[in-house]
Amino acid sequence: MAQILLDLPFILKPILMKKIFILFFVFMLFFGGTSVTTIEGYRPVYIPKDQAKIIKTLPPQDITTQGKIYIKDNYIFIGDVNLGIHVVDNTDPRNPKKIAFIQIYGNHDIAIKENVLYADNLDDLVAINISDMQNPTLLKRVEGVYEEPNQHYPENLPFYSYFECPDPSKGYVIGWIPDEIENPECYTSY
Repeated sequence: MAQILLDLPFILKPILMKKIFILFFVFMLFFGGTSVTTIEGYRPVYIPKDQAKIIKTLPPQDITTQGKIYIKDNYIFIGDVNLGIHVVDNTDPRNPKKIAFIQIYGNHDIAIKENVLYADNLDDLVAINISDMQNPTLLKRVEGVYEEPNQHYPENLPFYSYFECPDPSKGYVIGWIPDEIENPECYTSY
């Protein structure tokens, strides 16, 4: 190619070089650009940090990820991992009734003594008065009792499962949902 260029008249060399450059540019435009890879993976579900430690009572909800079960008197308390606690009235065991959902983000465990429910709320320990099941109230919060929960990767996934890398600026990760992920950079390797 270089020999051919040397043999061409002086005026044709810039025209040929320009055509070669344009062909190279078009080739790079179509074949050398970035490609998007979309695969099945997991996307984090966030709760803004200013809302993560607000505890409130909601109407009954569907269970997303069942956690521990605790029975006290005529009530069954069913944990919903990272979301809160379902309250079921079991006065008639043949016909249990969901009566409330206590939203406690980052919750994994509970204990009850008398009319006080103790639960983890991310890295805090909270005490909630449950003497009125329709209106549980926060009695006390002890901050920083636990290590901050895992915010870096989804737990219990198979080896080399891909997921969207968490972004701490979006809040706390309270769960993971299956989704199509573009160009994933994070994967499980445990």
